[in-house]
Amino acid sequence: MGRKKRKRIDIADSGALSDLAFLLIIFFIVIAVFNVNKGFMLGLPKKNSTKIVNTLDIVKVKLENSGVLKIDDNPISVKELEDEISNLLNERPNLTFLLKIEPDVDYQSVVNVIEIVRKLEVENFSFSMIEASE
Repeated sequence: MGRKKRKRIDIADSGALSDLAFLLIIFFIVIAVFNVNKGFMLGLPKKNSTKIVNTLDIVKVKLENSGVLKIDDNPISVKELEDEISNLLNERPNLTFLLKIEPDVDYQSVVNVIEIVRKLEVENFSFSMIEASE
């Protein structure tokens, strides 16, 4: 009597790998949803829209590489900036805050200024990097 050879079952032929792959995909999708960092919520203007801003309502603040804040070339501390912007908002509710940042400024300094702007609920906020030629 001869023995029958058993056929080897190839793991790739079974449905177990596809089930496992499907479960891993679902797992990573679920994990990715819980790991969302919202950051700063910005209301961006629509494409090709224009907004007219009164030049008297613009406050230009410069943030230098050393971390020094300046309004109209006058140095100001972070606390003084908060008080100044708060006073200006009372006078001019349509205030536009323009922050010019030098290229090598410390990231935390930028975050501190943005935090003040958000805390005071300044609706019009803009920032840009200063070119080397400025």
